[in-house]
Amino acid sequence: MAERLSKHFGRCVVVALAEATCCACVLALFASVTPAQSWLDFKRPAPTAADWDAIAKLPDFTGVWEEPLGSTHLVVSPEEAKQGHAKTTDRSKFPASSVQPTLPLTPAWAAKVKQLEAHAAQDNVQSNCVPYGMPTIMTMPYPYEFLLTPGQVTIIGEEERMIRHIYTDGRPLPKDPDPTFWGTSVGHWEGDTLVAETVGFSPQTLMISTPPVTGHDMVAVPHSNNMKIIERFRLLDPDTMQVKTTIIDPVALTRPYTTTRIMHRYRNWTIDEYICQENNRNSVTSSGKAEVDTIPPVPPELSSK
Repeated sequence: MAERLSKHFGRCVVVALAEATCCACVLALFASVTPAQSWLDFKRPAPTAADWDAIAKLPDFTGVWEEPLGSTHLVVSPEEAKQGHAKTTDRSKFPASSVQPTLPLTPAWAAKVKQLEAHAAQDNVQSNCVPYGMPTIMTMPYPYEFLLTPGQVTIIGEEERMIRHIYTDGRPLPKDPDPTFWGTSVGHWEGDTLVAETVGFSPQTLMISTPPVTGHDMVAVPHSNNMKIIERFRLLDPDTMQVKTTIIDPVALTRPYTTTRIMHRYRNWTIDEYICQENNRNSVTSSGKAEVDTIPPVPPELSSK
């Protein structure tokens, strides 16, 4: 009995020592990694009354914005998008959202896209509630709320509960950012225009999913590790915002690719809750096959029993 206990506790000591060594190795490993949020020793001072006064002198972006949809709003048909034509309606004197007629892919990247198309899944990973990345997340037909505070502009998107921080406190872009779905953004003001630069994108995100490049209705185009996005936000009138987005990717594109969107301010709107996983019926299997769950959910009064 004593011998068995000795062996048992001996094994426990060995396991404990092994676990301690493993933990020490893990701690040492992560201690050598510098998170993206500490990409520089930037210390933002506490905002002063003068900082808040300066906010009041900036263009008024605060509030909820959305790209108008519908036949009486600013819309661009697929054919018009292909031809790069803008459309105006009697609702606004400003041109509608527009895109360049073709995506200027390098020959090598165009071949890569065609290869991906040949083995494409039936649906995209967003069916499994993986969020859209930049720049697609900023093109959704959902509202966006802009908040201006000293040192940063915060954009909250209803889709996927997106939260973007555009730091305007003078910090530079990180040299080695952690790859994320919405990237890391810094910005500055050029007169009445907010200019935001964003880098560091997850490989799970796409450069763009439309317009067509090779004749298909939708095209999923990946980006390289060198992609950079520049956005220019400015007011055309008190309740109309123009967002000009330029994608720069020297590996994938032969030249910068620019799109322009128009958003309208809805002063009485608020951002609603968006939970993709709640009652999600559309999904994609591990083999890429799209499927729809047709079994109705159990009523709450029964599921609690």
